[in-house]
Amino acid sequence: MNRRNFIRLVGGTALWPLTARAQQASMPVIGLLSSVPFETRKDQLLGFKRGLKEAGYVEGQNVRIEYRATDNQLDLLPELAADLVSRKVDVIVTIGGDISIQAAKAATATIPVVFVTGFDPVGAGFVDSINRPGRNLTGVSFLVVFTTGKRLELLSEVVPAASRIGTLVNPANPNVDANIQEARTASEKLGKNIVVAKAGRMGELNSAFDTFSAQKVQALLVEADPYFLAQRQQIVALAERHSLPAIYAFREFVPIGGLISYGTSLASAYQQAAGYAARILKGGKASELPVLQATSFELVINLRTAKALGLNVPATLQAAADEVIE
Repeated sequence: MNRRNFIRLVGGTALWPLTARAQQASMPVIGLLSSVPFETRKDQLLGFKRGLKEAGYVEGQNVRIEYRATDNQLDLLPELAADLVSRKVDVIVTIGGDISIQAAKAATATIPVVFVTGFDPVGAGFVDSINRPGRNLTGVSFLVVFTTGKRLELLSEVVPAASRIGTLVNPANPNVDANIQEARTASEKLGKNIVVAKAGRMGELNSAFDTFSAQKVQALLVEADPYFLAQRQQIVALAERHSLPAIYAFREFVPIGGLISYGTSLASAYQQAAGYAARILKGGKASELPVLQATSFELVINLRTAKALGLNVPATLQAAADEVIE
């Protein structure tokens, strides 16, 4: 299989009949660029398509979507981005963190790019300012790094005796150093010790949890990362195997057995991103669309997991939760 065919397969692009392509030639085209498989982001895709529908666009009826994704093979992202540019899509929407945004930014200075980022888009160099992006990029920011302290506080409420907190980070994440520093700063304020373990590829997650076990970690903070979200089944299973109470940045971990999550709804963030993509299709300029900043956060608790770990979740915390799974 040559590389071009491989890209088509990882991108999930169907080779449609020529007649079908001709029928859709006049439709505007959105390119979706992801660092992780789309099947691991079903909730976010539903949110994105819901946002498109609210703006009057339905896939296959009056808009076409070109899907390009790689299964954590990050070196393929520049080529996938270049492929979308060569197809002259009308707007590119990125999924899977800042590394996808960087690939889209490097691939084009003219095609509008709508991003969703958990970090500072100004500091990353994606936009000139929040209110006036000034370039061909804009999107949604939810500054997940600033919720690290809150997640550690919540974890301490559930596991007050835990003095050694494991922190799982991905060394391939462009914001890994900021993640670690924020976790250290927050843990010092709470009088906790942080044990950092890194994992960004197959096999490294098992090693990271072995490190936590060897270091006698008593609870776990899983940092926000596209790869971790894609591998949430394995991470939750490892936390269960090692009897580690864990808190996550995204709610998607909790219904499958994760203990607790606190963070922005990714589905809502991509719904907002769809709204911006629609505005661009209707003639809006990315340079003039202020970066949207998510201000609402959701707390989700799985009481079944708490019971299995022998933990009592405070009633006040349950009352404050947006969702409690019993």
